[in-house]
Amino acid sequence: MAGKPKASKAKRSSILFKMVSSAGTGFYYLARRNPKQKTEKMAFNKYDPIVRKHVEFKEQKLSS
Repeated sequence: MAGKPKASKAKRSSILFKMVSSAGTGFYYLARRNPKQKTEKMAFNKYDPIVRKHVEFKEQKLSS
């Protein structure tokens, strides 16, 4: 049976990383970004439920 070669799926260009709380609670969010478009590390003010306030979350490598 002669068939057409199957088209391969495109590889996802974004990376998964952790946004770790700067309050030192160990709480983190998972996030995704495209390293080709955003080259600098990300930092956001987000809610940390352990200290019950908004604190800065910084990007950290996801250990695998």
